[in-house]
Amino acid sequence: MAVSRRDFLAGAAASAASLGFVESVLAMKKAAPKMRLGVCDWSIGARGDVKSMSMAAEMGLEGVQISPSAPAATLSYATPKAQQAYKAASKKTGMAVASVGLTVTNGCPLATDDRGVAWLEQTIDAAAALGCRATLIAFFGKGSLQGRDKKLKAKDVDAVVEKLKAVAGRAKAKGVALGLENTLSGRDNLKIIERVGSDAVQVYYDIANSTAGGYDVPAEIRMLKGRICEIHLKERKGLLGKGQVKVEPIAKAVAQTGYGGWLILERAQGKKWAEKKAYLMANAAYARKVFGLSRPG
Repeated sequence: MAVSRRDFLAGAAASAASLGFVESVLAMKKAAPKMRLGVCDWSIGARGDVKSMSMAAEMGLEGVQISPSAPAATLSYATPKAQQAYKAASKKTGMAVASVGLTVTNGCPLATDDRGVAWLEQTIDAAAALGCRATLIAFFGKGSLQGRDKKLKAKDVDAVVEKLKAVAGRAKAKGVALGLENTLSGRDNLKIIERVGSDAVQVYYDIANSTAGGYDVPAEIRMLKGRICEIHLKERKGLLGKGQVKVEPIAKAVAQTGYGGWLILERAQGKKWAEKKAYLMANAAYARKVFGLSRPG
């Protein structure tokens, strides 16, 4: 079938635009620190379990975001025995502990739970002991800093600020970032950070949560330049790149900020491990392409 000059030029322009996007991301990536790809242990059914390291290796990833198995007085990753097990698994599998996720604060809110400061200290110390610089402090469910009306819970925010102030010096001394993951806008997170008054407190950015919240994700990422300690990659329905989250402009914004931390895959679909593994590996392949990441090894 003959192709008209107009159709040919239109197709060429589209191809050039797509190629231009990839080239622009790759060019910016050359000047930025290397990003690596990992997975949350809870997304693969291994919450607080060192087997998550070998499971990540099966998927060809580079690391794991670990979490505690339960909201105990001493969190599971805080014990010397657990830390030694993670170090041994890291040596055996080649996987790193990407970050430490304080996820129990979803059900036991940091704002109101008396164990909150101790948990923050344990999380900071565990991250330092395991050789990672980022932590995730979760504020979802009961721990959300927003009410059903989407307004800030002022008293809870005040309490969280005071608890973060109590440990910020410890985090900074150990080179660990306290990453706030919540449903707030980037601007509201900055207000909390400014109130704490420490650059050890940063934002743990989740691209799907922020998309669902109606925020302009690329604009927020650019606004938070230097304040994002780690990023969750996920899609609420379907695969990355085929759902609600517009990943390409997000990848461009990430590259523009010079971000060089971990990209952590969260949320797996399917009931069986083989299904979850296939889903996450597909998302990993897409993430490597869009963010310009090389495969490990």
